[in-house]
Amino acid sequence: MIEASTDALLPSPGSRVRPVRDPFHGDLLEVSMGPHHPSTHGVFRMVATLDGETIVRLKPVFGYLHRNHEKLGESTTYLASMPYTDRLDYLCSMTNNWAYALAVERLIGQPVPERAEYVRVILAELTRLLNHTCLAGFLLQDCGASGTPLMYAFREREKILDLFESLSGSRMMCNYQRFGGCRVDPGAHWLAAASRVTEGYGRFLDEFEALLTGNEIMMARTQGVGPLSAKLAVAAGVTGPMLRAAGVAYDIRKVDGYGIYPRFNFRVPLGEHGDTYDRYMLRILEMRESIPILRQALAEIPAGPIMDPKARLRGLRPKAGESYGRIEGPKGEIGFYLVSDGTPNPYRYRVRPPSLINLTILEDLCLGRTIADAVIILGSVDIVLGEVDR
Repeated sequence: MIEASTDALLPSPGSRVRPVRDPFHGDLLEVSMGPHHPSTHGVFRMVATLDGETIVRLKPVFGYLHRNHEKLGESTTYLASMPYTDRLDYLCSMTNNWAYALAVERLIGQPVPERAEYVRVILAELTRLLNHTCLAGFLLQDCGASGTPLMYAFREREKILDLFESLSGSRMMCNYQRFGGCRVDPGAHWLAAASRVTEGYGRFLDEFEALLTGNEIMMARTQGVGPLSAKLAVAAGVTGPMLRAAGVAYDIRKVDGYGIYPRFNFRVPLGEHGDTYDRYMLRILEMRESIPILRQALAEIPAGPIMDPKARLRGLRPKAGESYGRIEGPKGEIGFYLVSDGTPNPYRYRVRPPSLINLTILEDLCLGRTIADAVIILGSVDIVLGEVDR
């Protein structure tokens, strides 16, 4: 439906495209992209106001997938919330589990066995490989490539999901971490399989980059598109690859040194321009840094218990207090803030989701660009709506 209107620039429930009167530019066109959109994992809508094909305003609209996650966390026990964390960023359930386990462990002063710390690092870096591989495949799909890059990415993703399934019993909703360790010991056979996947990943990245990184169309579509300045990134609270692509050297694995990350040698790649191409390249470089971390962890993992034998899971009643546990998730800082009042349930349960925070600067990245660029910019932000909406 197309309607003439002089109303405020707000989406119309029955309208997808409508001109909007602007006394300075003539007729502007308001386009509603969504709520179904191929660039997102979930349901998302962009309301773009266009002057010709140039974006002069863009409003992200979300909330379609809201599931009351935080209130559920306050109405159930600490342990019962662990599987709910899988449903936040459902590509990264292992890292979601770790951030939540870390928050509870700090609240109750629970130590973690050394072997479990190694397993957590191994699973976190495998998750980083999985997430960034999918991002690269989806981004090329957004650029208009055929399904080849995405299928290459999903082929490698399947290898990691097979590892997760054999360890936890589930491909995506793993529910694997526990307060004081991990649920199941991986064993020698699983560790050997993880080593084979790790050793083969470098070759995959070589092939993937040969296909894409210097591709003429890829560079034309992404270089100089949607640049993010370091100043805006810091002011908006952006974290993870988005922040580092803007040139800010901030990685929680280095800053906090949580778990046993200080034992591993790895670099923190940085971008120079903060554009879509830098955001793509930064994730490729981060995957190349994850491989040596995995090699070190798999080679050095010690024998011993996977769970602290004194850890208490059921009937947990932490003393009154508060804690915040955060990690460097694949998309940025994911954190859990907990307040205990001495009862079996948290008095306050709050999630710090990187997808939502990083999405807040979408309009800044898209202003002055075309509607076709907006699709690619959104893809480079790397959001999952389960985490945005909660």
